[in-house]
Amino acid sequence: MSTFAVLAAEGGEDVNPLLPATYDIVWSAVCIAVIGFFFWKFVLPRFQTVLSERSEKIEGGIKRAEEAQAEAKQALEQYRAQLADARQEAAKIREDARTQGQQILAEMKTSAQAESDRIVASGHQQLAAQRQQIVTELRSELGRTAVELAEKVIGEQLSDDVKRAGTIDRFLDELDSVGAKSTSGK
Repeated sequence: MSTFAVLAAEGGEDVNPLLPATYDIVWSAVCIAVIGFFFWKFVLPRFQTVLSERSEKIEGGIKRAEEAQAEAKQALEQYRAQLADARQEAAKIREDARTQGQQILAEMKTSAQAESDRIVASGHQQLAAQRQQIVTELRSELGRTAVELAEKVIGEQLSDDVKRAGTIDRFLDELDSVGAKSTSGK
């Protein structure tokens, strides 16, 4: 058997091996009380201050985070408002540009039409002037040719300028009247 069992049998007492002796319980209680007192007096207040500092930091951090989140929401709303304003302003600028473009186009059309009318009128004037010049040249040329033919037909020279001019004018008038009759008869 074991030594413990032998000793317990000799003493005749019933000893519970799970239960320590009374002096061990008392001295253990005194040690626990002293350790508990020091723990309660010195360690626990330090833990409390550390825990309160941490909780203040956490609460302050949460508060700062909430404030930052509120500021971020406010900045986001301002950004959205500015974006909406910018979009409205861009739409207004586009509309103004479109209106100005239409005005410029209308002015350019008007200017081009006026320039075209001016060019056409100038062309008509030049054409009329050239026509008049050609008619004058043709009359004088035709007059000279008629005089030369008349001289050849008559056989004498028509040297008198006054007679020549009168004959040429009368011949041209006859041609004009024949030309007028032929255009009105058609």
